[in-house]
Formats: sequence, structure tokens, C-alpha cells
Amino acid sequence: MKRWLVWPLGLLLALPAWADLPETRADTPEVESVCGKIARKLASVSLRECRGRGLRVATHSVRGLPILVKEYPPLPGRKPLGRVLLLGGIHGDEYSSVSIVFKWMNTLDRHHSGLFHWQVVPLLNPDGLLRRKSRRMNHNGVDLNRNFPTPDWQRKSRYYWEVRTRRNPRRYPGPAALSEPETRWLVELIETFQPDVIVSVHAPYGILDFDGPKTAPRRLGHLHLNLLGTYPGSLGNYAGVQKGIPVVTIELPYAGIMPKKHEIRRIWLDLVQWLKRNTREPARPRLEADAAQSPGDRATVRPDA
Repeated sequence: MKRWLVWPLGLLLALPAWADLPETRADTPEVESVCGKIARKLASVSLRECRGRGLRVATHSVRGLPILVKEYPPLPGRKPLGRVLLLGGIHGDEYSSVSIVFKWMNTLDRHHSGLFHWQVVPLLNPDGLLRRKSRRMNHNGVDLNRNFPTPDWQRKSRYYWEVRTRRNPRRYPGPAALSEPETRWLVELIETFQPDVIVSVHAPYGILDFDGPKTAPRRLGHLHLNLLGTYPGSLGNYAGVQKGIPVVTIELPYAGIMPKKHEIRRIWLDLVQWLKRNTREPARPRLEADAAQSPGDRATVRPDA
């Protein structure tokens, strides 16, 4: 029997349900407006998948666009195994990283059972995505995934940008750590929500990355573990290495093409299974081969994470 046919019944919360969404609810004008912009930009996200889903405006981008979040809270009578923060769209030109989070939200809308307490941010960088020509950076031209506070940020981030990337504008870390409203808000959310795991979706390398304690997932769906290393100011460095929160980075194979439905399902099922094994578990060193290297020594082969 194939492996995906023998998942425990409790994992029904993970089954895709984007073709049969719950009844919609009234949104604020801000949510209506930004949902319309997202649906017009992304062919794989319908207006109905964004509008009426219970998303709320948590903060605003540099340009004043809403950053949306949805909480799937604990349910009466069931203590969740842990708190999970799910992020998409840190880079505005990675379309699939936004679209797949909406698909997984559809699943949670239908099947949330209280197994975990979720906070879901489908699009952290609306300024990057919702432009005529989408780009990686925010409106200020800052790579949000280099703007988080990590040790000796000013020196190390400047060196990495100027020497290692030769001042590539796509990797500009900003004038200071947390200079951007998007990263400031996300750090505040991490401080208040205190997630046990952060899942961050990117594209287009088709692998898994991992930072922090506990045991990394060896694979999610067809994506296999391939450690990218850490960078000055990256979320994995800030949350995983410095704060000790496991950060699972899902690198989808393509920025502009969604995985097939069955693969979206498999990644989700494997993720939920890994979360069940690794939340509320005593912290353990990350992979032995990687633990021997300091954060500054790990390979930096793919700088787009």
C-alpha cells in the first residue's frame, strides 16, 4: 500500500479542500481591496480564496498596503501540541510561495482540529508582489530576508552585500536591522506569539532548508533536505540560530508555477507529521554534520533563500 494512503485519521485536517470552501464572511474595505489586488496578480489565487476567509489587517507595508494574518486558535477541550507560524511572500517575486499558503489556509479553514495553534501570514511583502513588475525587495528596495537583527549586523550584512554579492540590489539588507515596518512587525509577532516552529515558504530551488534546534525534516513531499547555510540578517539566522526556534524553509521548485495538487497535499501531510513529532519535544542539536560549523562558516551557495 502506498504511504500516503495510510496516514492516521487525525491527519484529515491536512487534506486539501480548496474546491469546497466554507461560507464567506464580511471583510473590511481594506481586506476587500488587497484581496482584489492579490487575486488579479496571482492566477492561482481566486478572489474567493482570499475574501471572506477571516483574514485581518495586522499592520501595513511601507506603501501602506495591508499585511494580512489569520489565526487558527486552540479549540475548546483540546490542548494544541504547539504553536506554528506559517509565512509566505517574504520575497515579492516568489509567486508560488504566496499561492501555496492560500491553498493550505483553505485546508485549515475546512479541517482545523486544534492539533496546532496557527498564525498564518500569506504575504509579508505586498509592496514587492503588488507592483506592475513584481520584485524581491520591498518598496524601499530592501531584501526583507536580510533585515532581521543578528549579531554584528551592521558590519556583517554590509560586508556580505558589498563583497559577497557585489552590491546586488536584490540582496540589499537596508540601512539598519529592522529598518523596515514589515520586519519590525514580524519580530513583534514572533515575540508575542512565541512559536514553537516557524515555516517559511520560498522559491525556486526545490529543496528544504532548516535552522535551529530539533531534528530537521529529511523530506516534505518531493523536497529533500539540502542546507543552504545562514546569512547576516536572515530569518533563519535570527529565529533559528539566535533564538532557538526551529525554522523550516520550504523552497518550492518554481517561483511562477505552482506544484501539482497532489504534491501540495504531500508537502502538507509530511509537514503536519513532522510537526507532530517535533513540537513540545526537548531541543536537540541540529544535524550533526552541520552543528560542527559556526553560523558564519556554513555554505552560502544559494543566496536567494
